[in-house]
Amino acid sequence: MEKIIFLGLVILILAFVLYLGATAIMKGVSAKNAKVDENIEVEKNEMSLNDENKLSDEIEKLNNLLKDGVLTKEEFEKAKKKLLDN
Repeated sequence: MEKIIFLGLVILILAFVLYLGATAIMKGVSAKNAKVDENIEVEKNEMSLNDENKLSDEIEKLNNLLKDGVLTKEEFEKAKKKLLDN
């Protein structure tokens, strides 16, 4: 009788420990996934900032060519429109 009670308690304690371990693992996986999603979002923001910087640099180069007299106003407007449409 005592063995049955002891065995029952051991099984209950083991089940509880397994439950705690499984919930901890699931929380860890969820946190890791959230971190990966956050990193992806940060990379997207950095890429869009880089694209904006490239665009402004190109427009600045065109403006310098216009100021230097290499481009006419019409050529500058066409090139700028082409950059902005892409």
